[in-house]
Amino acid sequence: MKYMTTAEIREKYLAFFEEKGCKRMPSSSLIPDDPSLLLTSAGMVQFKPYFLHQKELDPAYIGTTTAQKCVRTNDIDNIGDARHLSFFEMMGNFSFGKYFKNEMCAWAFEFSTEVLGLPAEKLYFTVFEDDDETIEIWKSLGVPEDHISRLGEDDNFWRAGPTGPCGPCSEIYFDQGPEVGCGSPDCKPGCDCDRYLEFWNCVFTQFDGQEDGTLAPLLTKNIDTGMGLERIAAIMQGVTNNYDTDVLRSLVGVGERLAGKTYKQDAAVDKSLRIIADHSRSVTFMIADG
Repeated sequence: MKYMTTAEIREKYLAFFEEKGCKRMPSSSLIPDDPSLLLTSAGMVQFKPYFLHQKELDPAYIGTTTAQKCVRTNDIDNIGDARHLSFFEMMGNFSFGKYFKNEMCAWAFEFSTEVLGLPAEKLYFTVFEDDDETIEIWKSLGVPEDHISRLGEDDNFWRAGPTGPCGPCSEIYFDQGPEVGCGSPDCKPGCDCDRYLEFWNCVFTQFDGQEDGTLAPLLTKNIDTGMGLERIAAIMQGVTNNYDTDVLRSLVGVGERLAGKTYKQDAAVDKSLRIIADHSRSVTFMIADG
Protein backbone atom coordinates (compact mmCIF):
# COMPACT_ATOMS: atom_id res chain seq x y z
CA MET A 1 0.00 0.00 0.00
CA LYS A 2 1.17 3.50 -0.81
CA TYR A 3 0.94 6.22 1.86
CA MET A 4 -1.87 8.69 1.07
CA THR A 5 -2.82 11.89 2.85
CA THR A 6 -6.39 12.44 3.95
CA ALA A 7 -6.80 15.05 1.21
CA GLU A 8 -5.53 12.65 -1.46
CA ILE A 9 -7.96 9.91 -0.39
CA ARG A 10 -10.88 12.35 -0.39
CA GLU A 11 -10.14 13.52 -3.94
CA LYS A 12 -9.51 10.01 -5.28
CA TYR A 13 -12.87 8.83 -3.94
CA LEU A 14 -14.87 11.74 -5.38
CA ALA A 15 -13.09 11.51 -8.74
CA PHE A 16 -13.64 7.74 -8.91
CA PHE A 17 -17.40 8.02 -8.53
CA GLU A 18 -17.56 11.03 -10.83
CA GLU A 19 -15.99 8.83 -13.50
CA LYS A 20 -18.69 6.22 -12.86
CA GLY A 21 -21.36 8.84 -13.64
CA CYS A 22 -22.16 10.35 -10.24
CA LYS A 23 -22.60 14.08 -9.74
CA ARG A 24 -20.12 15.56 -7.23
CA MET A 25 -22.10 17.66 -4.76
CA PRO A 26 -21.00 19.74 -1.75
CA SER A 27 -21.38 18.71 1.86
CA SER A 28 -24.59 19.91 3.43
CA SER A 29 -24.74 21.84 6.71
CA LEU A 30 -24.38 20.07 10.05
CA ILE A 31 -27.80 21.57 10.85
CA PRO A 32 -30.20 19.44 8.80
CA ASP A 33 -33.48 20.48 7.26
CA ASP A 34 -34.99 17.39 8.87
CA PRO A 35 -37.27 17.36 11.96
CA SER A 36 -36.20 13.81 12.87
CA LEU A 37 -32.53 14.77 13.38
CA LEU A 38 -30.74 17.31 15.57
CA LEU A 39 -27.50 17.11 13.57
CA THR A 40 -26.42 15.77 10.20
CA SER A 41 -25.21 12.30 11.14
CA ALA A 42 -24.70 10.71 7.71
CA GLY A 43 -24.07 11.51 4.09
CA MET A 44 -27.55 10.40 3.04
CA VAL A 45 -29.38 13.04 5.09
CA GLN A 46 -29.40 15.69 2.35
CA PHE A 47 -30.64 13.07 -0.13
CA LYS A 48 -33.72 11.87 1.75
CA PRO A 49 -36.02 13.77 -0.69
CA TYR A 50 -34.30 11.96 -3.58
CA PHE A 51 -34.71 8.52 -2.00
CA LEU A 52 -38.40 9.34 -1.48
CA HIS A 53 -38.64 10.74 -5.06
CA GLN A 54 -39.83 14.11 -3.77
CA LYS A 55 -36.90 15.50 -5.81
CA GLU A 56 -35.39 14.04 -8.97
CA LEU A 57 -31.73 14.02 -9.95
CA ASP A 58 -30.61 15.43 -13.30
CA PRO A 59 -30.99 12.42 -15.67
CA ALA A 60 -27.45 13.04 -16.97
CA TYR A 61 -26.18 11.41 -13.76
CA ILE A 62 -26.64 7.93 -12.32
CA GLY A 63 -26.20 9.18 -8.75
CA THR A 64 -24.29 11.58 -6.53
CA THR A 65 -21.03 11.59 -4.55
CA THR A 66 -20.06 13.74 -1.57
CA ALA A 67 -17.62 14.25 1.28
CA GLN A 68 -20.13 14.95 4.04
CA LYS A 69 -19.19 16.49 7.39
CA CYS A 70 -21.03 14.62 10.14
CA VAL A 71 -21.53 14.78 13.89
CA ARG A 72 -22.72 11.74 15.86
CA THR A 73 -23.12 11.64 19.61
CA ASN A 74 -24.40 8.07 20.03
CA ASP A 75 -20.79 6.92 20.57
CA ILE A 76 -19.89 9.81 22.86
CA ASP A 77 -18.66 7.53 25.66
CA ASN A 78 -16.22 5.85 23.27
CA ILE A 79 -14.57 9.04 22.02
CA GLY A 80 -10.83 8.93 22.63
CA ASP A 81 -10.38 5.28 21.72
CA ALA A 82 -8.72 4.27 18.46
CA ARG A 83 -11.65 4.53 16.08
CA HIS A 84 -14.59 6.59 17.40
CA LEU A 85 -15.06 10.28 16.58
CA SER A 86 -17.91 12.71 17.18
CA PHE A 87 -17.01 14.72 14.05
CA PHE A 88 -15.91 12.90 10.91
CA GLU A 89 -16.07 13.06 7.14
CA MET A 90 -18.14 10.43 5.40
CA MET A 91 -17.26 9.71 1.80
CA GLY A 92 -20.48 8.72 0.07
CA ASN A 93 -22.10 7.79 -3.19
CA PHE A 94 -25.83 7.49 -3.71
CA SER A 95 -28.16 6.04 -6.31
CA PHE A 96 -31.89 6.66 -6.51
CA GLY A 97 -32.89 3.69 -8.60
CA LYS A 98 -30.12 3.80 -11.24
CA TYR A 99 -27.69 1.20 -9.83
CA PHE A 100 -27.88 -1.30 -7.01
CA LYS A 101 -25.97 -4.16 -5.36
CA ASN A 102 -24.00 -5.56 -8.29
CA GLU A 103 -22.50 -2.24 -9.32
CA MET A 104 -21.95 -0.99 -5.77
CA CYS A 105 -20.14 -4.07 -4.55
CA ALA A 106 -17.98 -4.21 -7.68
CA TRP A 107 -17.04 -0.54 -7.41
CA ALA A 108 -16.30 -0.75 -3.68
CA PHE A 109 -14.02 -3.72 -4.33
CA GLU A 110 -12.36 -1.95 -7.28
CA PHE A 111 -11.73 1.25 -5.34
CA SER A 112 -10.41 -0.61 -2.30
CA THR A 113 -8.04 -2.95 -4.15
CA GLU A 114 -7.08 -1.04 -7.31
CA VAL A 115 -7.24 2.65 -6.38
CA LEU A 116 -6.19 2.38 -2.74
CA GLY A 117 -4.15 -0.78 -3.26
CA LEU A 118 -5.47 -2.60 -0.18
CA PRO A 119 -4.45 -6.28 -0.16
CA ALA A 120 -7.55 -8.32 -0.98
CA GLU A 121 -6.55 -10.98 1.55
CA LYS A 122 -6.87 -8.41 4.36
CA LEU A 123 -10.47 -7.47 3.45
CA TYR A 124 -13.46 -9.03 5.20
CA PHE A 125 -17.15 -8.54 4.46
CA THR A 126 -20.34 -8.75 6.52
CA VAL A 127 -23.90 -8.94 5.23
CA PHE A 128 -27.36 -8.83 6.79
CA GLU A 129 -28.32 -12.22 8.18
CA ASP A 130 -30.64 -13.36 5.35
CA ASP A 131 -28.94 -11.58 2.44
CA ASP A 132 -27.80 -14.55 0.33
CA GLU A 133 -27.75 -12.37 -2.81
CA THR A 134 -24.98 -10.09 -1.55
CA ILE A 135 -22.90 -13.07 -0.41
CA GLU A 136 -23.02 -14.44 -3.96
CA ILE A 137 -22.02 -11.03 -5.38
CA TRP A 138 -18.94 -10.81 -3.13
CA LYS A 139 -17.99 -14.39 -4.05
CA SER A 140 -18.33 -13.57 -7.76
CA LEU A 141 -15.77 -10.79 -7.23
CA GLY A 142 -13.28 -13.29 -5.88
CA VAL A 143 -13.89 -12.90 -2.14
CA PRO A 144 -13.32 -16.22 -0.33
CA GLU A 145 -16.36 -17.55 1.52
CA ASP A 146 -14.45 -17.57 4.82
CA HIS A 147 -14.00 -13.80 4.49
CA ILE A 148 -17.79 -13.24 4.46
CA SER A 149 -19.99 -13.42 7.55
CA ARG A 150 -23.59 -12.68 8.50
CA LEU A 151 -24.56 -10.22 11.24
CA GLY A 152 -27.95 -9.23 12.63
CA GLU A 153 -29.99 -6.06 12.59
CA ASP A 154 -27.84 -4.17 15.11
CA ASP A 155 -24.82 -4.40 12.79
CA ASN A 156 -26.12 -4.81 9.25
CA PHE A 157 -29.40 -2.91 8.98
CA TRP A 158 -28.84 0.83 8.71
CA ARG A 159 -31.04 3.80 9.63
CA ALA A 160 -30.18 7.51 9.91
CA GLY A 161 -33.00 8.10 12.38
CA PRO A 162 -36.21 6.56 13.71
CA THR A 163 -38.03 7.19 10.43
CA GLY A 164 -37.09 7.57 6.77
CA PRO A 165 -35.10 5.64 4.17
CA CYS A 166 -33.27 2.57 5.50
CA GLY A 167 -32.24 -0.93 4.55
CA PRO A 168 -29.89 -3.88 4.97
CA CYS A 169 -26.21 -3.24 4.46
CA SER A 170 -22.88 -4.89 3.75
CA GLU A 171 -19.75 -3.66 5.52
CA ILE A 172 -16.09 -3.94 4.52
CA TYR A 173 -13.46 -4.50 7.19
CA PHE A 174 -9.66 -4.31 7.11
CA ASP A 175 -7.67 -6.81 9.16
CA GLN A 176 -5.16 -4.71 11.13
CA GLY A 177 -3.49 -7.82 12.53
CA PRO A 178 -3.67 -9.92 15.70
CA GLU A 179 -1.34 -7.57 17.57
CA VAL A 180 -4.18 -5.02 17.96
CA GLY A 181 -6.85 -7.66 18.56
CA CYS A 182 -8.39 -9.22 21.65
CA GLY A 183 -6.56 -12.51 21.27
CA SER A 184 -9.74 -14.57 21.25
CA PRO A 185 -9.79 -17.50 18.79
CA ASP A 186 -13.36 -16.41 17.94
CA CYS A 187 -12.31 -12.87 16.97
CA LYS A 188 -13.92 -11.83 13.68
CA PRO A 189 -15.56 -8.79 12.04
CA GLY A 190 -18.07 -7.35 14.45
CA CYS A 191 -15.85 -7.97 17.49
CA ASP A 192 -15.45 -4.93 19.77
CA CYS A 193 -11.65 -5.05 19.55
CA ASP A 194 -9.59 -3.12 16.99
CA ARG A 195 -8.32 -6.00 14.85
CA TYR A 196 -11.05 -5.82 12.20
CA LEU A 197 -11.67 -2.16 11.34
CA GLU A 198 -14.93 -1.42 9.53
CA PHE A 199 -14.24 1.37 7.03
CA TRP A 200 -16.97 1.11 4.38
CA ASN A 201 -20.72 0.48 4.60
CA CYS A 202 -22.82 -0.23 1.53
CA VAL A 203 -26.47 0.33 2.42
CA PHE A 204 -29.14 -1.11 0.15
CA THR A 205 -31.85 1.45 0.85
CA GLN A 206 -35.11 -0.29 0.05
CA PHE A 207 -37.50 0.82 2.79
CA ASP A 208 -39.10 3.90 4.33
CA GLY A 209 -39.24 3.44 8.10
CA GLN A 210 -42.60 4.51 9.55
CA GLU A 211 -43.37 5.97 12.97
CA ASP A 212 -45.06 2.74 14.03
CA GLY A 213 -41.89 0.78 13.23
CA THR A 214 -43.09 -0.82 10.00
CA LEU A 215 -41.05 -0.77 6.80
CA ALA A 216 -42.78 0.49 3.67
CA PRO A 217 -41.07 -0.39 0.36
CA LEU A 218 -39.53 2.60 -1.41
CA LEU A 219 -40.49 3.32 -5.01
CA THR A 220 -37.02 2.20 -6.18
CA LYS A 221 -34.12 0.20 -4.77
CA ASN A 222 -31.35 2.64 -3.92
CA ILE A 223 -27.74 2.85 -2.78
CA ASP A 224 -26.43 4.83 0.20
CA THR A 225 -22.79 4.09 0.87
CA GLY A 226 -20.32 5.62 3.27
CA MET A 227 -16.58 5.27 3.74
CA GLY A 228 -15.16 6.78 6.92
CA LEU A 229 -12.40 9.12 5.76
CA GLU A 230 -10.48 9.16 9.02
CA ARG A 231 -10.58 5.36 9.32
CA ILE A 232 -9.34 4.73 5.78
CA ALA A 233 -6.69 7.43 6.29
CA ALA A 234 -5.38 5.47 9.27
CA ILE A 235 -5.18 2.32 7.16
CA MET A 236 -3.42 4.10 4.28
CA GLN A 237 -0.99 5.82 6.65
CA GLY A 238 -0.02 2.60 8.41
CA VAL A 239 -1.39 3.48 11.84
CA THR A 240 -4.01 1.75 13.98
CA ASN A 241 -5.47 4.89 15.57
CA ASN A 242 -7.49 7.65 13.90
CA TYR A 243 -5.68 10.23 16.03
CA ASP A 244 -2.30 9.28 14.56
CA THR A 245 -3.33 10.37 11.05
CA ASP A 246 -2.09 13.53 9.38
CA VAL A 247 -5.11 15.71 10.23
CA LEU A 248 -5.90 14.60 13.76
CA ARG A 249 -2.31 14.21 14.96
CA SER A 250 -1.76 17.91 14.39
CA LEU A 251 -4.76 18.69 16.63
CA VAL A 252 -3.41 16.38 19.33
CA GLY A 253 -0.21 18.42 19.05
CA VAL A 254 -2.11 21.62 19.84
CA GLY A 255 -3.40 19.96 23.00
CA GLU A 256 0.13 18.90 23.94
CA ARG A 257 1.39 22.47 23.66
CA LEU A 258 -1.54 23.98 25.59
CA ALA A 259 -1.47 21.36 28.36
CA GLY A 260 2.29 20.99 28.62
CA LYS A 261 1.91 17.23 28.19
CA THR A 262 3.56 14.74 25.83
CA TYR A 263 1.49 12.31 23.79
CA LYS A 264 2.11 8.55 24.15
CA GLN A 265 3.72 8.64 27.58
CA ASP A 266 0.64 8.10 29.76
CA ALA A 267 -2.54 6.27 28.69
CA ALA A 268 -4.92 8.55 30.65
CA VAL A 269 -3.26 11.70 29.27
CA ASP A 270 -3.37 10.24 25.75
CA LYS A 271 -7.13 9.66 25.96
CA SER A 272 -7.68 13.19 27.26
CA LEU A 273 -5.63 14.68 24.42
CA ARG A 274 -7.61 12.66 21.88
CA ILE A 275 -10.94 13.77 23.37
CA ILE A 276 -9.81 17.41 23.27
CA ALA A 277 -8.76 17.04 19.62
CA ASP A 278 -12.08 15.44 18.65
CA HIS A 279 -14.38 17.74 20.61
CA SER A 280 -12.61 20.93 19.56
CA ARG A 281 -12.96 19.89 15.91
CA SER A 282 -16.68 19.11 16.37
CA VAL A 283 -17.38 22.39 18.16
CA THR A 284 -15.48 24.40 15.53
CA PHE A 285 -17.52 22.94 12.66
CA MET A 286 -20.81 23.28 14.54
CA ILE A 287 -20.09 26.94 15.32
CA ALA A 288 -19.18 27.49 11.65
CA ASP A 289 -22.60 26.12 10.67
CA GLY A 290 -24.41 28.31 13.16
